[in-house]
Amino acid sequence: MSSPSTRVPSIHHHDGQDGSREEAFKAVDAITALTLTDQTNLLPFRKVIVVFASLSLCLLVSTLDSTIVATALPTIATAFNAGSIVSWVPSAYLLTSTAFQPLYGRFSDIFGRKATLCLAMTIFMLGSLLAGFSPSIISLIIFRGIAGAGGGGIVSIVQIVMSDVVSLRERGKYQGIIGGVVAFGFAIGPLIGGVLAQKVSWKWCFWITIPISAVAMAVVILVLPLKSVRGDFRRKLLVIDYLGVILTLAGCAMISLPLIWGGVTFPWTSAVVLAPLCCGLFVVLLFCLWEWKGARLPIVPMYIFKHLTVSGVYITMFINGVVFYSCLFYLPQFFRVALAYSPIRSGVFLLPVLVTQTLASFVAGQIVSKTGRYRMIIYIGFSVWAVGCGCLSTVTSATPKGLLVFYMLLTGTGAGQTLQTTTVAAQASVSRKDMSVVTAVRNFVRLLGGTFSLAIGATIINNALRHSMAKLSLPGPIIDQVVDDPTILGARLNSNSTSNPLGNLGISPSTANQILAGYTTGFRAVFILNACLAGFATIVGVLMIRHKELTRGDEEQLKAQAREANTGDREETKAEVDEKATDKEIRETMQSANMEDAQKGSI
Repeated sequence: MSSPSTRVPSIHHHDGQDGSREEAFKAVDAITALTLTDQTNLLPFRKVIVVFASLSLCLLVSTLDSTIVATALPTIATAFNAGSIVSWVPSAYLLTSTAFQPLYGRFSDIFGRKATLCLAMTIFMLGSLLAGFSPSIISLIIFRGIAGAGGGGIVSIVQIVMSDVVSLRERGKYQGIIGGVVAFGFAIGPLIGGVLAQKVSWKWCFWITIPISAVAMAVVILVLPLKSVRGDFRRKLLVIDYLGVILTLAGCAMISLPLIWGGVTFPWTSAVVLAPLCCGLFVVLLFCLWEWKGARLPIVPMYIFKHLTVSGVYITMFINGVVFYSCLFYLPQFFRVALAYSPIRSGVFLLPVLVTQTLASFVAGQIVSKTGRYRMIIYIGFSVWAVGCGCLSTVTSATPKGLLVFYMLLTGTGAGQTLQTTTVAAQASVSRKDMSVVTAVRNFVRLLGGTFSLAIGATIINNALRHSMAKLSLPGPIIDQVVDDPTILGARLNSNSTSNPLGNLGISPSTANQILAGYTTGFRAVFILNACLAGFATIVGVLMIRHKELTRGDEEQLKAQAREANTGDREETKAEVDEKATDKEIRETMQSANMEDAQKGSI
């Protein structure tokens, strides 16, 4: 197939000469044609299984990293005496993952999927290695940011490769391989993180993923049968949208940082929060104008937003990120604060959400493969998710554990139906040349929603805590210490007040229960907001996400080419075997002849 074309931006000339305009258009088309290659490579079943197995190893690395580090945060905070600044360890990773997300889609178009995936894995391994050697909490935060710059691209490129090797409709058949590995990572990650942090060293929470990453990258290099991209390296470097890269990173950083700071480190009304936020919005506006009118190969082509379904998917994915990361962070915190669970037990108790989410995503993929329909699954998913979040908003420390688990199962079931189906909806709405960019932006929007959720959730819960403690007339330093680490409220169940942090602060168990009521109020408000957002996402899905056929006209031809190539490989292998056998027969015949001649000569 010929390489896909891209949109040629409007080029304004003051001399008004049409000839120069046409020459500029031709130059851009020539560069693009030499740079971009259609990397669609629909593979037969046997090779698809191998590809999905290799991709699942990459996702296992990402899953283990997030769950292990989250479980080990209290230990890391104690090791560095970091206090609330330890929250920057996951925030730095999330910040750089979000900022670099749009770049990987276009880079994979220019340099190829395999090269870009290996680059992301290498950066991730480097950041993880350095993080384990961190001498201070500041250096650890910086190195986690480096790891995030690589880790953010792993999930996007895996999804892009999946769209290259399997048609949209058939993807659900193989999703179980990925889903099983992700569920396995979610299941063992908290256990590994807790054991390493408590029994070995927090350093190994970062180093444990390095050998797995090395194996995953080796497997990718050896078995991933992807098309190589055309064009020499110099042309590829020339076509990169460098200004777009700078604006992307600057805009994401200036928007994400105040979202992380707001209501936690600094008040929302402070200049430290408002100034970068306003500057970030201005930079994003400049980025959109540049991508629309100036960039010859945009990182984010503005015309993709003309597709109503794509815009609808992005809105719902922002909400997905808000609600999912809110559950991922604040449910374990609730278990530690209200139920006084240990870090390991809190991580394990989150499994009903994570495992049912994975199973629901797999079932949704199978339904899409059999029916070719995805809209109803999206509607039902967000609706069930809204109900689940509404139920979670009612829980307290006295809620029966069985009922709490049921609420989490409901939440995970709804969330799982919105993950794969929205990706399918977005990719089905655009041509193949835009699938990588649309996928990367979809993941970027979801991560941005996650950043927003942690900021808003922290503000709501912190304000509720401060209000409850202010009514008790507690001193300011004590209020600040409880707000920085609300998990110390779990020590109220320890009757020995001299050996727990609450006793050292002079807070009695009865006072801690009153403070806990304030925390529960904040937790309830967070999940009421999540329920409202999930309900709004349902409405957006109904109004904006349209049905698109999941089969394209050239897929049968591409599958036939894949079968022919596979048959050709087998025939070539058979020919090589026959040739080797013939050579062996000739050598044996010559050896026999030489022996006979030697015998005759001796006679």
